[in-house]
Amino acid sequence: MSRQRQQSLIAVLAALVLVLAGVWWGGHPEDLPSFLRSGLVAKSQTAVVDEAIQRIAHDYYRPISVSKLSSASIAGVVASLDDRFSHYLSPSEFREFVSPPHFTGIGVDVDPQLAVNHGLLIERVFNASPAARAGLKAGDLIVAVDGHKLERLTPETATSLIRGDPGTNVKLSVDSSAGGGHRLANARQVSVMRAVVIAPVVESATRTVHGIKLGVVALASFSPGAHAEVREGVEHDLRQGARGLVLDLRSNGGGLVEEAQLIASIFIPKGVIVTTRGRTQPTQVLVATGGAISTAIPMVVLVDADTASSAEIVTAALQDHHRATVVGTHTFGKGVYQEEQPLSNGGALDITVGEFFTPDGRNLGGGGVKQGAGVIPEVLVPNGVDSEHGLNVALDTLAAKVK
Repeated sequence: MSRQRQQSLIAVLAALVLVLAGVWWGGHPEDLPSFLRSGLVAKSQTAVVDEAIQRIAHDYYRPISVSKLSSASIAGVVASLDDRFSHYLSPSEFREFVSPPHFTGIGVDVDPQLAVNHGLLIERVFNASPAARAGLKAGDLIVAVDGHKLERLTPETATSLIRGDPGTNVKLSVDSSAGGGHRLANARQVSVMRAVVIAPVVESATRTVHGIKLGVVALASFSPGAHAEVREGVEHDLRQGARGLVLDLRSNGGGLVEEAQLIASIFIPKGVIVTTRGRTQPTQVLVATGGAISTAIPMVVLVDADTASSAEIVTAALQDHHRATVVGTHTFGKGVYQEEQPLSNGGALDITVGEFFTPDGRNLGGGGVKQGAGVIPEVLVPNGVDSEHGLNVALDTLAAKVK
């Protein structure tokens, strides 16, 4: 027998042995070496998911895309974690998630509760917005839009009349009279050009209480770059003569842990801000980065039950370092943090990867992803913390601290 024929025979026999081994191990996976068994089992489980998706896409009674089924399967896996803080973001949701919040309008926040009876009461006018340039102010009541009375309209219908294409004008009938005597006859006519408006993260203002000028800096979320806006708001109020500061974190659901570190560092000159620990994440001790304002400037942090996550990190750091008095109700009680992990389909996982601990070693959650006690304020405001009353209590508390 020639050498070439011998080599061919050996190759055929080797292939036959591999086939027989595959058949045997396919029916006896427990006999495989552990490193091979785990790899083949994982691959087999993934293949089953792919097989199910392909069969549904091919055989379901109506057309449905493979990408839609794949997204649904990922969402189902995340939902199985039973963790309300973990989510799957589809490609479109992830694009929206990383974009700054924006809308087309005039740049105001309104009180939706008043719309049914009177109109749209302006609660806040965004800085540098079309509404601000037109002279609109908080407390103004929009009673008509382009001649359409807003009385008895739902909030959704009333606000939809103001929205429109950027660059178009909307004519508002605005009543600025006090005392609740709002009437269309009292209204002035204001023309405002609509624009794409980016919702501000920070609002700052000064208030005078008992003859003492105080600053109020309200932060909506810990989004990228929020620390720069907070510092700008703080320095603006101090330049205006504020002798103390209220950091308003009511209804702030949190955001980036790095922003919490940087924002806390505006007020805390040195020391630990927060410690994070995870199963696969290395333990990190985040400390103050320097450049804090004078600790002689008294502070109050105003919180409510919706103050969560990074907002709780900052509140707890200020409390543990005895840098501020906390006013309001107990905070949300979240002791874990999430991380966005982009996927190859353009979507992302936003999943819980670890826990955080305050400078004094407290975890504000209830163990794992359960809700805990949160931060307990030194000055409790059990009722009305989300109204002007809550801010007034914070200002009175701060004024008493000013020497």
